[in-house]
Amino acid sequence: MSVKALDEVSAQVPADDFQELEEKVYRTIELYKGAREAKAVAERDAQRLRAQVEEREEEVDTLRREMVKLRKDREEIRGRVEKMLQQIEIVAGEQAAS
Repeated sequence: MSVKALDEVSAQVPADDFQELEEKVYRTIELYKGAREAKAVAERDAQRLRAQVEEREEEVDTLRREMVKLRKDREEIRGRVEKMLQQIEIVAGEQAAS
């Protein structure tokens, strides 16, 4: 640019306006940096939460399998207890008959 053109631009844009624009540019840069840092934090948090969800899903699967096993065990024990009670009734009935 020629010196004449620079003088014309300087005359058209007062120093205060340029300083105000410069401040806005620097604020925009700082906002951008802050947004970029916030995005990085959010991405780390999201990754951490995904890992926690995966762990919880594994725990739920384990607990579900354990619950099924405990229900089967309960049914087996219930059957054995009923069988013992029947035998006790038979013995008690035989004693009452004697």
